[in-house]
Amino acid sequence: QVQLVESGGGLVQAGGSLRLSCAASGRTFTNYVMAWFRQAPGKEREIVTALSWNGNTYYADSVKGRFTISTDNSRNTMYLQMNSLKPEDTAVYYCAARRGSMQNYDYWGQGTQVTVSS
Repeated sequence: QVQLVESGGGLVQAGGSLRLSCAASGRTFTNYVMAWFRQAPGKEREIVTALSWNGNTYYADSVKGRFTISTDNSRNTMYLQMNSLKPEDTAVYYCAARRGSMQNYDYWGQGTQVTVSS
């Protein structure tokens, strides 16, 4: 199994930047998909971005061009670089992982709060 721990959340002014980190430990898989989700109060959880082992990426339209997912394999860490932040980006952000052969994301971090002020 895999344990994920997010960090880097906080309060930032609109237009600013923030970088979230997700450190992985425990058993890992050679074929995997890593992703960032977010959930705002009163809203459904939504996928923000995902990165597969083969290099394919996905970005939600709402963050395309502003957010970037990346990994540092030497540190077993993935990142979410968030630029040009908007108040509507305010949410709890979760990193998640699944095996490439699976449909569901079975591994989740504890979440980190991102608040963007106007």
